[in-house]
Order: sequence, then C-alpha cells, then structure tokens
Amino acid sequence: MSDFMLRTLSYFGNWLWMLPALAAGAFLCRMCTAFLPLKPRRRWKLLLWGCISAEVTVIIWVGDNNMLFALPPAYIILMLCSRGDRMGRLTVITIFFCMIMSVNGLMDTYLGELDLRIHVLDPSGYGYYDTVSRLFRPLFWGILWLWLKRHLPEDPPKLPPRLWRMTALLAAMPLSSMLAVVLLTWQRYDSDLLRSMTLNLGLAVLPFVFFTSLALLFLLKTLDDAQRLEKQQHLASLRESYYQGLQREQRQLRTLRHDLRNHLTVVLGLLEQGEAERAEGYIQELSGSPALGRSLRLCENETANAVLAAKLQTMEQTGLTGRFSVTLPQVLPIAAPDLCALLGNALDNAMEAAEQAQDKEIDLRCRVEKGLFMLRVENAVEAPLDPALPTTKADKSAHGFGLAGMREIAQRYGGSLETRAQGGRFELVACLPVKGQ
Repeated sequence: MSDFMLRTLSYFGNWLWMLPALAAGAFLCRMCTAFLPLKPRRRWKLLLWGCISAEVTVIIWVGDNNMLFALPPAYIILMLCSRGDRMGRLTVITIFFCMIMSVNGLMDTYLGELDLRIHVLDPSGYGYYDTVSRLFRPLFWGILWLWLKRHLPEDPPKLPPRLWRMTALLAAMPLSSMLAVVLLTWQRYDSDLLRSMTLNLGLAVLPFVFFTSLALLFLLKTLDDAQRLEKQQHLASLRESYYQGLQREQRQLRTLRHDLRNHLTVVLGLLEQGEAERAEGYIQELSGSPALGRSLRLCENETANAVLAAKLQTMEQTGLTGRFSVTLPQVLPIAAPDLCALLGNALDNAMEAAEQAQDKEIDLRCRVEKGLFMLRVENAVEAPLDPALPTTKADKSAHGFGLAGMREIAQRYGGSLETRAQGGRFELVACLPVKGQ
C-alpha cells in the first residue's frame, strides 16, 4: 500500500474517531442543560456541545497534568454559554467537570495499565486500550443519561444565593480531591512502589469523585423541588388570603343591604325628632360605605363578577379607566381562589403600571369558548420592562408573587400564560382548558 493511501486512511480514521466523542458530548449536553440555563441562541448550544465533546476526549492518567490544561477552557466556555446566577453556574460546571475527568481518568489509567500488562506478557497483544477507551466513553455516558433521564429536572434549578454558596463549597470537595491526585502523584514513574501507590490512590479517589458529583446533582434537584414546593405553598396562601378578603367584602355588602331597612328606620326616627343634623351625619356615614356603591353585573359567574366589580371601582377612585368585556358562565371548573387570583393579580399589575403611564386605560377581555378559558389584559407602560418583571413595591418579601402565582395556576390546569411588552403596551394572555364548557 502506498504512503499516500496510508496517510489518507489515517486522516479519515482520525475524523471517524470524532463521532464517538460527539455522541458522548451529546449525552452529556442533555444532562448538563437540565441543570445549566443556556443563552437563547443556537450557537451557544453548539459551542457547549463542542466544548463538552472535546473535554470527553481528554486523555487523563493518574499522575499527569492534562487535567490542569483542560480545566480553564471548560470553565470559560461553559460560563460564556450559560446565564443566570454566577455562583450557581460555577457550581454546576464544577460538578460536570469532576464527573467527566473522573471517568476519563478511570478509563485511561486502568485500561491503559491493563493493556500495558498484556503487552508485557504478549508483545503482539498491545494496542487495544485506545480503541476500547474511545468506544466505551459514549456507551458509558449514554447508559448514564438513560438512567437519569426520568430524574432530570424539567427546568434548571433556581436556588437562593445562600444555597448556591453551600452547594459550591460541597462541589469544591471532589474537585480538590481530584486535583490532589494529579498534583501529588506526578512523579509516579520514579519507582515501582510510588507507581503502585499512585494507582491505588486513583482507584480510591476517582470513583469517590464521580459518585459524589452524581449525588450533588440529585442534591440540586432535591433543593430545587423543595424551593418550588415552598413557593407554591406561599402562593396558595396568598391566593386564599386574597379570596378571603373578597369574601369578607361580599359578606359586609350582604349584611349592610339586609340591614338597610333598619338604617332607614333610624333616619326617619331622627327626622321625626327634629334632629336633622344627626340624621344627615348618619346618612353620610352610610353613603361612605363601599357596600352601598352601585352594583355591577359584568358576568354570570359570581366570583369573577365580585373581583371585576371591586377592581373597576378601585380604578374609578384612582383615575383609571377600565374597559371590560366579559362572558363567563355561572359555573366554571376553576376553583374560586384560583379564578380570583388570576383576575385580581392581572388587574393589580395592570393598575400599578397604568398609574405611572400617561394612558390610564386598561382593557380586559375574558370569555369561555370552545373549551378554553381565555383572559387578555392590556395596559400602557411608562418605561421599558425588565424581562423578569420584578415587583416595584418596597417590600419585596411580601410582593412579586402575582405573575409567578398566575403561571403556577395556568400550569396546574394544563394551560399557558404569556406576557408581551411592545410599543409602550403590555399584554398578558392566559389560556386554560376547561372541560365541559
């Protein structure tokens, strides 16, 4: 065979070896993106895939320093590809770096050592290590991904800064253990005893690093689930409190209307006694009660009607204009506290924004049609909005849950909630499937 053909086969052979690396990188990317929020454009995902595929191919022997050269590009590129809390991103990157390097170290060191011993016994049997190691990488990561697939979080964890700091300290433990194996055993070839101690140390530390990193991933998911559950309970408490407040207002309204005859009797008695001033004061006190305001009938559903009527009255008092178009049946398969929270929070946010804008008009449309509950609220905004839509109230611990609570309600009913801000207008659209409507 000519030299040209040998070089050609070698060239294509080297390129073919990229396929197992790309396959292993694809499996790891799926696991990584479950914990690491990426930037929206596709190029960042491709860059992440390329970086992880390259990291998977790094040859790691216990006692060499290749790992030190692989560490900086991994951190730099993965930080560039991701977004969100910086400490959280560093924590996730550290965990996955430890997983990849520990597996590389185990495969290269001990498969290579086995291959070397075979070569000593039979010189013709040397040379299988490289092939087996490259093929085993995608097989290992593919099996791990299939096992973890059902346990991966749907969205990357969102933990408070104190928890990210705690998990970062925990992630530093396997990283420091793995680096210690590299830095403290680089003279392993100086003697057979040192070499044997190095291999034993690597066999003890590298599996520990891998399983500790895997446990940290489960810890992140557990902490995130706990945070989400706590937030849901807080939102449910706020919804119930909102609903109870509305119920109290309605009870006061019914009580006052029921006692209206008694109030009129008192006024007539005062007039008959010639105490016109006391009668006038009594009437003024009654007229100031919100329960004697005009009763609006905006739709057939009592809960929705009570919320919308109360909000419309508040708008009038604050100089806002509400244009409501509502067509809701008397009975809805949406719990009253949830319906109250959807409508009330949507209008509260719109009113807060409209008060600061020149355009004081709020447009609300709500109806049930073809098995869907549809809500659309539109209002003007004075300044560009933060995409996260944080609360503008001073007490952020007690506010800022309106939009998050509405999203949680929509997801729980199998629906969706979307927000758009364009041309000085803000639009909120919620769509929930309602069976039997």
